[in-house]
Amino acid sequence: MREQTVVVVPDAEALAEAAARRFVAIAREQIAERGRFTVALSGGSTPRALYRLLAEPPQADAIDWSRVHVFWGDERCVPPDHEQSNYRMAREALLDHVPIPHDQIHRIEAEREPSDAAAHYAATLTRVFDLGVGEMPDFGLILLGIGADGHTASLFPGTRALTVRGVPVVENVVPQLDTVRITLTVPVLTEADNIMVLAAGADKAPAVQRALEAPYAPEQTPAQYIRTASGTVVWLLDEAAASQLTGRRSAG
Repeated sequence: MREQTVVVVPDAEALAEAAARRFVAIAREQIAERGRFTVALSGGSTPRALYRLLAEPPQADAIDWSRVHVFWGDERCVPPDHEQSNYRMAREALLDHVPIPHDQIHRIEAEREPSDAAAHYAATLTRVFDLGVGEMPDFGLILLGIGADGHTASLFPGTRALTVRGVPVVENVVPQLDTVRITLTVPVLTEADNIMVLAAGADKAPAVQRALEAPYAPEQTPAQYIRTASGTVVWLLDEAAASQLTGRRSAG
């Protein structure tokens, strides 16, 4: 496990700006080294602000979008035009505004029956990453958030997806929300080259503290799995989200 960096900025606006700078730097590095940039996006209001910045100069002009492959870390079981769709949010904020080839946008087809949606997305990952049996995709960057309950992607406390190994994606029943989600599994998160975790607001502070500093109990705080990542991990927090941390942090 590499050291995980905690960067604290004053507010949500500064967080989006810092995330955009890091996103561009990672994209350029991955394209230079690998010839392409594979990124798994996340949903939520904080990533939306990031995507809007990436869709405009100077960030939009700094990335060779023809070499970008876009995926998602998780999705609600809704059609792609639904107001709660992570795909729709990213499309409206970013993808409609930058020249990514259509066949390099790999959404989770969550309008399918959940197990079929998971299997279809796993097949897409296998094809794009040329995976062998049991191999996991090695994303250039996975963007994550953290919920007040400590979940990340759609890995919720106490749910079956936390125990799944050997496959990259799974449908996950979330009893506490009375719903089903499609999510990347823990091994995919921990094998990414880079992870950026974005969190803003005082309501996230207890979960952030547990994820970074509490005794290791990921079945209760799934975001703790990020501690086991083999790649570079940066937690980008605003002051409110970082307010309960006691450990070392850096200024953004």
